[in-house]
Amino acid sequence: QVQLVESGGGLVQAGGSLRLSCAASGSIFSINVMAWYRQSPGNQRELVASSSSGGSTNYADSVKGRFTISRDNAKNTVYLQMNSLKPEDTAVYFCNAAVIVAGPVREPSRYLEVWGQGTQVTVSS
Repeated sequence: QVQLVESGGGLVQAGGSLRLSCAASGSIFSINVMAWYRQSPGNQRELVASSSSGGSTNYADSVKGRFTISRDNAKNTVYLQMNSLKPEDTAVYFCNAAVIVAGPVREPSRYLEVWGQGTQVTVSS
């Protein structure tokens, strides 16, 4: 019923920048939190940054001052601007959303946590 589609990953040299996008579509009444997670081989998935519908943001200590999360609520889209990238930022980045699904007459129906398919970010040294 609800899908997240990510884009913007790729290969970049250390010190470079990338911008990830994640667009939600489907039967959406509202989206509370939208977030980015990442997972590198042998490691657990970790929270990178999150953004609430009210505008508050939260960042992992490892990316503070380098990454910026933003969202366009009208487009149900979240972005992650990544600057000063380091080789240790290399991972698959996943979009996550806490969605209130719309019912048949556009009423709030149920809560659903949705994940994107992931996009690879590789930072070379």
